[in-house]
Amino acid sequence: MRIFASRMEGLSILIPTYNDICVSLVEALHHQASTLDIPYEILVADDGSTDGECVRKNTEITKWENCHLLRREQNVGRAAIRNFLAQHSSYSRLLFIDSDMVVCRDDFLRKYLESDAPVVDGGIVIRGGDKHHLRALYEYAEEDRHRVEQRQLRPYHDFHTANFMIQRQLMLQYPFDERYSKYGYEDVAFGMTMKKNGIPIQHIDNPLSFEIFETNEDFVRKTEEGLRTLFHFRDELRDYSRLLQFLESVPRPILATISPLFHCLGNPLRRQLTGRTPSLFLFKIYKVGYYLHYAKTASYS
Repeated sequence: MRIFASRMEGLSILIPTYNDICVSLVEALHHQASTLDIPYEILVADDGSTDGECVRKNTEITKWENCHLLRREQNVGRAAIRNFLAQHSSYSRLLFIDSDMVVCRDDFLRKYLESDAPVVDGGIVIRGGDKHHLRALYEYAEEDRHRVEQRQLRPYHDFHTANFMIQRQLMLQYPFDERYSKYGYEDVAFGMTMKKNGIPIQHIDNPLSFEIFETNEDFVRKTEEGLRTLFHFRDELRDYSRLLQFLESVPRPILATISPLFHCLGNPLRRQLTGRTPSLFLFKIYKVGYYLHYAKTASYS
């Protein structure tokens, strides 16, 4: 399937950011982009960051040619900020990159330009971190699912927004669903849209490195927000969520006991997860308990 873009041929590298310093990322991308034989731009969109130091340091990216910083005063969310970037882009191919990624190969941009597929997912690799980082423990446990061979088996289910390229006209035709204004699942919803409209997603081995891990407190907080998002869109996401599929396999009498238990044990579990020796096993239990407890609370509200 070939989608012809309405803008001139070239590459727009689009980086949404929120309270992240992405100067090193932009510098690495600019170094590679400047060697390409096509026009390019790098647009960073600050989605209403509240960290003044991040805002100040990210202004440094404007010192490089073709690099621009767009700042939103109000946070609009992970879906809307990507649509905003697409609307402000200049070229026919859009490369979306999360601001906490690290360039780990010298031919990263050239590898993408070898493909003319409508949507291309390059994947990620996990580096760094230690047993004190809950996010690192989680990502290493999921590492096999990031391999290109695994992603190719379920191209729509295993699509992620951290590192992907899409034709501009296609992105404008099928933007991210802005109902997903809170953390989580906007990438899953986008993969569902591509499948529904018969648009193929090509998975290639062209990763960025994920090696900047947030604090355990921040990761647990983001996980909780993602679980709330999952609950509110549970009917749409049922076939794309391993957690929902697991819960459907558990007998209802057992499910009914989990929420009261979580009411008593949730805070001690959370303290363990945000401490110095987090347990990935307890994290899985916490996710199930939090989702069911939130579902029960939301049903009564």
